[in-house]
Amino acid sequence: MLLVIDVGNTNTVLGIYQDDRLLKHWRIRTVKDTTEDEYNILLVNLFKESAIKVAQIRRTLIACVVPSMVTILDAFCRKYLGHGPQWVDPKTAAGMRILTHNPNEVGADRIVNAVAAYAKYKTSLIVIDFGTATTFDVISEQGEYLGGAICPGVMIASEALFQRASKLPRVEIHEPPATVIGKDSISSIKSGIIYGYAGLVDGMVRQIKRELPTLPRVIATGGLARLIHEVAESIEAVEADLTLEGLKLIADTLSCEVNGRDRRP
Repeated sequence: MLLVIDVGNTNTVLGIYQDDRLLKHWRIRTVKDTTEDEYNILLVNLFKESAIKVAQIRRTLIACVVPSMVTILDAFCRKYLGHGPQWVDPKTAAGMRILTHNPNEVGADRIVNAVAAYAKYKTSLIVIDFGTATTFDVISEQGEYLGGAICPGVMIASEALFQRASKLPRVEIHEPPATVIGKDSISSIKSGIIYGYAGLVDGMVRQIKRELPTLPRVIATGGLARLIHEVAESIEAVEADLTLEGLKLIADTLSCEVNGRDRRP
């Protein structure tokens, strides 16, 4: 079995593949001060519910944007899984050329999403990931990673508003209000955040399209992708499992054997 892990600043997504089939996946909080022993206890409990045993994991591939988690996950894999993990970086991008000034700066999660999106659509793309940050990744018609944009995520922007504007109530961002024009504080805040972010997305997509020679497909992934898709005009599809699919594709391009080489970033 293959274990794939995408470590984000807020959440970590794990998936178990048996051959080409995704058996199970989980989303957990990223706890940056955990230990390899605590991580093992967590995963053993998750696996137990699905009748998966740690001993069945033969390979592990990790995309990580949290430097402090690299040592923890490396120690966990070596101690409890009996092998060193493979790591996503520009060199493992499944043949995708990274055409930025410094490819090493590109986050592993962005590489994974780009690889999965191009493998699925085989055309020029804008991939929007709604995570801790909202990222826009641009892929050429030839499957080259061209670059993109990064802005504060929906929840980060919301949290800043709640903290700095003491008279405004904290609201849950789960669904858009019925109208853009709010009739009370709660609906006004929801409107500003959700419709405002949809406007940001549509504006960014419009500007990016002007710089491309071909018309790209626009797809979204991440925790709030479906919510913003409801109100944004530019998003054509939501791919909920895009990151896991990208990790599997990258794993398929790498050797089934670690060969004793440490691929930590």
